[in-house]
Amino acid sequence: MAGEIAIKIEGLTFTYAAGSKPALSDINLEIKRGEYLGIMGLNGAGKTTLGLSINGIVPQSTMGFYEGKVTVEGLDTSTTPVREMARTVGIVFDNPEFQMSQVSAAEEVALGLENLGVPTEEMPPRVSAALATVGLPGFEERSPMGLSGGQQQRLAIASVLAMHPRILFMDEPTSNLDPIGKEEVFELARKLNREDGLTVIVAEHECEVLAAYADRIVVLDQGKIVMIGTPSEVFARGDELAKLGLRVPQATELALDLGGSDKKNLPVTTEAAVKWVEAR
Repeated sequence: MAGEIAIKIEGLTFTYAAGSKPALSDINLEIKRGEYLGIMGLNGAGKTTLGLSINGIVPQSTMGFYEGKVTVEGLDTSTTPVREMARTVGIVFDNPEFQMSQVSAAEEVALGLENLGVPTEEMPPRVSAALATVGLPGFEERSPMGLSGGQQQRLAIASVLAMHPRILFMDEPTSNLDPIGKEEVFELARKLNREDGLTVIVAEHECEVLAAYADRIVVLDQGKIVMIGTPSEVFARGDELAKLGLRVPQATELALDLGGSDKKNLPVTTEAAVKWVEAR
């Protein structure tokens, strides 16, 4: 049920085998089912490592020192095989082209199903349904390499959705996309979250996107959680974010420039900024 805890992270610390300091340090976090969680932080802050710990790649397929516990939908990610975790947690990375290995979109989506041992007769309807969900109906025979960047990223998401996960983690999914492609991906993520009930976790630099979509935002710095709250609560701490090398949405920056002093009610989206200015 929505609102129940989907992910519980307790005292998670992880240091890569070749690292001299922890990539994550004493992370404690609960994520609810159906929540849209944003993760912010500079490169190296620990965003990707946190995502990989949610599906068991960390620590099972990654050399390093691990302590703490991560429980996802009742599964211990340190002992549940990654192959099994893939049924619960889907991951989409930043460069979709690097993820493409098949000659057609249908084969690309079916690849994960084959790895899960899904019966052959079940694959075509699941492939078609996943492509339709991401706005690519009828693309079964199209070459992944012939798609636009936004379409490739949606295909990568379809490959994950075909496995029917309950949680979707996207690691800077639009870093290589143009504005149209970015909008396509984030609108899709919002639809999956709001309409289909997926728990969505997005690691992203673009604060405007997280301000518009996220229920809560976690800010990481050097592997530690330094802030957590609603977009309004986090972006109200603009001075602290600036010291971390992060910025606030332009709407919030405008309000501050215009003398906004009530930090609990600063706008974080363009629509909210218009209403804020009109009310002054």
